[in-house]
Amino acid sequence: VQLQASGGGLVMDGGSLRLSCAASGGTVRSLNMAWFRQAPGKEREFVGAMRQSVTTTYYGDSVKGRFTISRDNAKNAVTLQMNSLKPEDTAVYYCAARYAWSLRYYSRDQYSIWGQGTLVTVSS
Repeated sequence: VQLQASGGGLVMDGGSLRLSCAASGGTVRSLNMAWFRQAPGKEREFVGAMRQSVTTTYYGDSVKGRFTISRDNAKNAVTLQMNSLKPEDTAVYYCAARYAWSLRYYSRDQYSIWGQGTLVTVSS
């Protein structure tokens, strides 16, 4: 399976952006998906995850209530809707996947399949 992230760009403080992670060589319905982000000079941070079997979602504290992960089976993609964006949300956003669900879904080392990243810049 390969992942392709897209949708990044420049947005004003308080604005919204929608990222997409398209899968090829497999179906997103069979994958447990996650989003991470990495700001310059910082560690890669957990943003959110979706459990494949029940489509339950989990979010990092810094984005809870503002970001939403959903699955689009028709497009074979997972999306990250980001609302009320803040300058501190500026980062390269990565999607990731694994086949078996992990209780450590928030840890980057649990994922072996990664997309290439898409840059989100929030201007104040």
